Amino acid sequence: MLVIDDLHVQFNGSDREAVSGVSLTINDGEIVGLVGESGSGKTVTAMSIAGLLPRKKCRLSGSILLDGQDLLHAERSALRLLHGKKIGVVFQDPMSAMDPLMKVGRQVSEVLRIHEPDITKEERKKLALQALSEVELPEPEVIFNKYPHELSGGQQQRAMIASAIIIKPTLLLLDEPTTALDVTIQAQILELLKKLNRETGISMLFISHNLNVVRKLCSRVAVMQRGRIVENGETNEVFFNPQHPYTKNLIDSIPTRGGKQTK
Repeated sequence: MLVIDDLHVQFNGSDREAVSGVSLTINDGEIVGLVGESGSGKTVTAMSIAGLLPRKKCRLSGSILLDGQDLLHAERSALRLLHGKKIGVVFQDPMSAMDPLMKVGRQVSEVLRIHEPDITKEERKKLALQALSEVELPEPEVIFNKYPHELSGGQQQRAMIASAIIIKPTLLLLDEPTTALDVTIQAQILELLKKLNRETGISMLFISHNLNVVRKLCSRVAVMQRGRIVENGETNEVFFNPQHPYTKNLIDSIPTRGGKQTK
């Protein structure tokens, strides 16, 4: 479904590539994790897929194909037709990603105004309420009329996910969506993502530096270091039989009870 081949990204003024020769695939209905320390190139990879990098400020090469369609070299007008419709993005901090002056319901339904201009305002509201219900927000009608600051962190993240899935995209890019949440809410968001994947078949790229979270959610994981993927495989195989020294160090850094990894 998604094929990244030999992706290179170098920002103007930098003496090294932020992403260097990354190749990665995601199959239909698959959840793939992308892990690594801060600055390893995870977010730059995701933003390359979404077409959100400033092209005048970086050099891009390689190829990114979504269902056979070129994303890396597509015109901005073509990418705008894909944003929201075929590619959904959930950012790390919903408070900074959402417009504080716009009510939640309008933000969730915004993609419908762009991609489904012929449907009525009432139909947009109905679909937005449905999306808010799908992400298990209580009292969708109440949430619809609130501003982002009136919601908790977990509710804001659910609203962001609702906005990303309302038009049922092919691919969902999640850039550390649980980092700012406490452990209980984090677990709820992971269960929600599993449910959405199971019920809708949406493919996901889940970016995180939290290996425990990735292990619970993803069927396959790729490990990034300094802009390169150094290991890629089935999640359990990577966790319990890591081949690269960097992967071994990442896994050894996971805090566990008694100081031992548990299978």
